[in-house]
Amino acid sequence: MKADYRDDTLQAIAEGVRAVCSRFDDAYWAACDSDHRFPREFHDEMAKGGWIGIAMPEQYGGGGQGITEAAVLMREIAASGAAMNGCSAVHLTVFGLNPVVVFGSDQLKEAFLPRAAAGDLHVAFGVTEPDAGTDTSRITTRAERDGDNWRITGRKIWTTKALESEVVLLLARTDPDSAGTLRGMSLFLADLDPDFVDIAPIPKLGRNAVASCEVAYDALPVEGWRLVGNEGDGFRHLLHGLNPERVLVAAEAVGIGDVALTKAAAYATDRYVFDRPIGSNQAISHPLAQAHVQLSAAWLAIMDAAERYDAGEPCGEQANAAKWLAAEAGFFAADRAVQTLGGMGYASEYHVERYWREARLMRIAPVSQEMALNYIAQSVLGLPRSY
Repeated sequence: MKADYRDDTLQAIAEGVRAVCSRFDDAYWAACDSDHRFPREFHDEMAKGGWIGIAMPEQYGGGGQGITEAAVLMREIAASGAAMNGCSAVHLTVFGLNPVVVFGSDQLKEAFLPRAAAGDLHVAFGVTEPDAGTDTSRITTRAERDGDNWRITGRKIWTTKALESEVVLLLARTDPDSAGTLRGMSLFLADLDPDFVDIAPIPKLGRNAVASCEVAYDALPVEGWRLVGNEGDGFRHLLHGLNPERVLVAAEAVGIGDVALTKAAAYATDRYVFDRPIGSNQAISHPLAQAHVQLSAAWLAIMDAAERYDAGEPCGEQANAAKWLAAEAGFFAADRAVQTLGGMGYASEYHVERYWREARLMRIAPVSQEMALNYIAQSVLGLPRSY
């Protein structure tokens, strides 16, 4: 079921993205997933249409649009059947460079943003570590001075697109005395130089067209001008990109729910058992109707958070709420799609099992559902900190 946007600009974006996505059917995405093959053809077509740079400043070749417009982009990619494999091929470029846009030097922005907006630069995101997942204060990857430059040593995991990427937005500790705190960390836009970097894909449940990797850095040289913003303020700079990330991943979750629900409704209409379509049974129809209602409500929350962010207003509560709602709604829709198709829902032929695998990820990443609720409990309700 195609989303209907009341805003003409958003509707035009949706139709433009659908036109590109229509060239890449479920069979394409299933093959990319099963072959663990990056969807380069899709990425290049999105770049050619100017969609990858939608939220980057116009002065660097971007579209100059906001997170609201980018949310429509990500929803429509997911809803085409591309799900997370399609979204992850482009979304780190769409929003991952936000700290560079906001805090980067002119030299850094001029060197990388035009290439990123044109789709010529793949970007990875290096924050999570084996012993520092949700607790970023435990990061041990260190950046040490080397004259005017730096050397970075450490290990990151769940670095998406590391195999394809030329550069990584990398968080490292620059003040050794700040261990165990959120202070003293800095953000770098570093080259993934194979002479100093070892990349190993992590075998995983789904979204296999876009690898998630463990990356080891062995005294990686980084030029001084590659520092993003101020030394020691890396975590604060990183926070500026977290709300847009939550909003756009939420939009992707809704998109997966959209396509799963479309498949389920079509099957429930065409599949006859006991001489009537199974969709006439309320045990089938009511959960699908519930999925639609939940997806619609989640989208309203996403738009609220996105519009607040674009207006420069605080949106931590709204972004975390939207992410929680969308992840639950998207997974519920995908799960009910599998249940509606029964045995065929478990078969690869109908693709809903792929949607289900990718929708499950949204309840973990980029922040777990539990951590989103922790934010609401502590920052909104004023409850005592639980960790």
